[in-house]
Amino acid sequence: MASLICTLRDHQDDVNWCSFSARLLATCSGDKTLRIYDAHDFSELPFSPLTGHGYSVHCCCFSPCGQFLASCSTDASTLVWSMVTGDIEAVLEHPGRGPVRICALSPDSAHLVSGASDGTLALWNFPSKKLSRTGGVSDTTMVACSFSPCSQMFMTGSTYGDLRLWDLDLNHLLAEKNAHDLGVSCCSFAPSILSGGQVVQFRLASCGQDCHLKIWAISKFASGGFKMVLLHTLAGQTAPVLCCAYSSDGQLLVSGSVDKSVKVYDANNAVLLYTLNQHERYVTACSFSPTSPLIATGSMDKTVNIWRLEDRCSGHGFKEESAETSCKGKATAGLSKLLVADWSERDVTEWLVEEGLEGLVDKFKANNIDGTELLSLTKETLASELGIDGYSYEREAIESWINTKNRSSPMTNLPLLTTLLTPNHTLKMAISRWKTSQ
Repeated sequence: MASLICTLRDHQDDVNWCSFSARLLATCSGDKTLRIYDAHDFSELPFSPLTGHGYSVHCCCFSPCGQFLASCSTDASTLVWSMVTGDIEAVLEHPGRGPVRICALSPDSAHLVSGASDGTLALWNFPSKKLSRTGGVSDTTMVACSFSPCSQMFMTGSTYGDLRLWDLDLNHLLAEKNAHDLGVSCCSFAPSILSGGQVVQFRLASCGQDCHLKIWAISKFASGGFKMVLLHTLAGQTAPVLCCAYSSDGQLLVSGSVDKSVKVYDANNAVLLYTLNQHERYVTACSFSPTSPLIATGSMDKTVNIWRLEDRCSGHGFKEESAETSCKGKATAGLSKLLVADWSERDVTEWLVEEGLEGLVDKFKANNIDGTELLSLTKETLASELGIDGYSYEREAIESWINTKNRSSPMTNLPLLTTLLTPNHTLKMAISRWKTSQ
């Protein structure tokens, strides 16, 4: 199941990009700003919005540690922001002063690449914020870039429709000149590296104006050669595909399109899992959270939607289900509102019923828990004030504990006011995805 949990409506123009770190969500827009949200409750941080660019902000990306955010703009600069203070740490002016359309940070935080409308590339030493090398392809616009998980090379995509692999000396390693007819829109390396014998292999997703999302295998041989092979062409969207991104474990792939839809796929088997249809205009940005089953999608309708994926299947993988279907009947449960913090006590009650937690309704009512209170609940609060344990156990073990007439929490030793067992679907999903990856 996939459900829309909140909609962020703070930007005043098209949303061009969105990016998660472990604890934050960043979005950028044609309104010249970046907005930073807490990835737990999607409240906006005190120093947001960030207002250092003079023109539209096209792309933003977090450093792997989450301490810094890089953003690039039509104003020909890439800015590096502190995510502690919101201050500008560095201004990287692109060589030739061309509008910068794309930027990407290497997984080891050593390098940053920026690509411009004139086809130039700039490779920066990220710790020192100094320019290392320049290169590129003339008479085209660089619109896509992604570092390999080993940080030793990166892929770019351009309005020519080509995908090019570069090393850190900005030498061409290979080129797929007709990857997407009419132009590439986005590309994204999967986070895993496959190795066997004399070959190391990577996965890459790319999308373009040809309405296709493609999955490629890129092989690096011990001899130093490279080979790029198309594995899958996904034609689930009926208009140009503008964005794509892998999940942090490489198991899922998301894409957004001019047809206003968001598609989520099983990346290994190229199987469609979800179709999400809540945006009113082109979907221009998408990103997976690295720490929770959440997807952020941005659109030309000026909004960012936050989606939650939940594994409710008994078999392998996920069951295909549209957001429209999965959210049916939930409008009164507060999901049509912007944030859980806006829920009333009645909204919380109806949400508990829909989640199969009817046994908690009276307890929540007695404590007047609305959306704001719900977000503030901790394990300690659940145990001490509501009598709810809040920890996860093997069902057989906790049932055996309860059947021996124990009425205290095995973790806190506090009294249990209820012995209702609540399935941990998020943990189940994480275990299922880990087993599939092994």
